[in-house]
Amino acid sequence: MIRPGVAIVESPELAERWLEAWAAEHATGIVTAAPPAADWPFRYPLAPELPQAPVVLRVDAFDAAIVNLQTAGTLLVTTQRAYLEQEWTAVLEAHGRAWLLVGGIGQDDGALSVFAQAFRATDPSTRLAMCVDALQRGRTPGPLVATASVCMEVNDLDAAGRDLEEAIALAPSWAAAHYERGKLCLRRDDLTGAATAFQVAANLLPGFGPSWSNLGATLGELDRPAAALAAFERTLALDPMSAQALNNVGVVRRELGQLAAAEAAFRQVIQLTPDLAFGHYNLGHTLFLQGRFHAALSAYAEGQARDPGKNAVQASRLAVCQVATGDADGALRELRRATDGLPREYRRQLLADTTAILWAVVTQQPESTRWQSVQAWLEAELRG
Repeated sequence: MIRPGVAIVESPELAERWLEAWAAEHATGIVTAAPPAADWPFRYPLAPELPQAPVVLRVDAFDAAIVNLQTAGTLLVTTQRAYLEQEWTAVLEAHGRAWLLVGGIGQDDGALSVFAQAFRATDPSTRLAMCVDALQRGRTPGPLVATASVCMEVNDLDAAGRDLEEAIALAPSWAAAHYERGKLCLRRDDLTGAATAFQVAANLLPGFGPSWSNLGATLGELDRPAAALAAFERTLALDPMSAQALNNVGVVRRELGQLAAAEAAFRQVIQLTPDLAFGHYNLGHTLFLQGRFHAALSAYAEGQARDPGKNAVQASRLAVCQVATGDADGALRELRRATDGLPREYRRQLLADTTAILWAVVTQQPESTRWQSVQAWLEAELRG
């Protein structure tokens, strides 16, 4: 049985075979064209009103929907493939007998709408002028959210806020509008507002992982680690092979003192992305907190080997592990290498932090004197 959902085919022949199989199961079914893909990012609701009968919506490809030349780190959420896939999935599941057939039909979407043209423009000011002009002909949710995104792109946060408020008033159940509001709140350093907005977006479209991920990051900044962990675990449940989601879970579990669980998460990160330096660094820090200095030293060394920037903070932690494992001379060499050439104030802060960490290690090894030469060097550098 062909279950409701998104069917992606690669040729007209495969599309016709799929339709033949579908028609054999749904004698009273209807086949019709989906809205042009280029307009999907600017539509609310995304799908047209569907008949109660079984229905197939046909479209050439997702590609036209995800064209976006925005700059300055801004990206309208509705131009992201993952978001559109989840929104279509929600539409199809709610209907229960609807399918989206993607590809293989060569559908001619015709002339691009103004908003589709705007997001293909290379100049942000041109994009903004086109959106503002088009908005005068109809202030509906899709164009309002798109224009708000462009306002954020050009750093007009007040205008973005007004457009988003209007969009949410018109479409309070649209996840995209709340997600964009969350991004705006982050730009305004309003972490509480961002957390609220991302929570609403996640509740409205729970299959879209970035809402949960951004919620977790924001809750972490608000010093709510337990809530952040729950959000990150929702992200991980949606994509169990995501190294970023695993890393986030590991970091929060470590903050909560759940060191064994954090270690397991970071080891998975390393399996998935062995060349990611910070996977090794995070594992090293977790092992360090457990007092497993030899294992931590190995992890920090692996991180440094893979880190083209040779992060100075992580190098200083490696040096402390060298002290703890009896290699004071190696620790001094590492500290000199890592701190040589750093800006003066940053170097002093890093050396002060290293001193504090070293003292914490010393309290666990009161019989050792190997640390004294390193401590003497740190004190001399701080005095100088």
